[in-house]
Amino acid sequence: MSPRGRFLVATLSGLVLAGLVHVVVVLSIPRLSETDALSRARSSEALDHPMPVNTVAAGDAPATAEAWLPIPDPSVAVGLCAYDLADGPMRVSARTGPLMMSLAVHGRRGAFYAVTDQAAVRGALDLVVLTRAQYDEALANADEDEVSHDVRIVAPDSKGYVVVRVIAALPSQRPAADAAVQAVSCTVDSPAEDAKPGG
Repeated sequence: MSPRGRFLVATLSGLVLAGLVHVVVVLSIPRLSETDALSRARSSEALDHPMPVNTVAAGDAPATAEAWLPIPDPSVAVGLCAYDLADGPMRVSARTGPLMMSLAVHGRRGAFYAVTDQAAVRGALDLVVLTRAQYDEALANADEDEVSHDVRIVAPDSKGYVVVRVIAALPSQRPAADAAVQAVSCTVDSPAEDAKPGG
């Protein structure tokens, strides 16, 4: 083989190897990272309400909540609750008000369920995130005459988190939006009621 041919083979081999290393590193980052969203959310597991995320500072005062995003949206109050379904199903209860609210349930692979306050029944949103086994148990123990307004969501992973967002259309509504996020309840539940899984 000529020197030029050897050079081309070496160059192409190096490019292919570099490409493979790049792909492996990029695909490994979510599993190896200790500061991904799920890992950060785990600190909220002991709370019974959402942990604030990116609270916008007033004036020159520093924000006290965790700053996860470089530029938080001043019109959106955000909080999250982590869950580990090994402890039992996670119940998220919210009361709707004049400000738009949304709840999104995330697993390791991203969001798999979302709902807004438009789905509220009599001003209440009640989500129960559970495993397939917990859902089957809840279905088996359900009282046929009892009507449930819970939305049961079968999660693909046992660990994840729920993101609560409340929109403040005006700057003066931001305190009310923060309060609405904090008013959401995140608790470990026991499957007892009959309902269909959402999604």
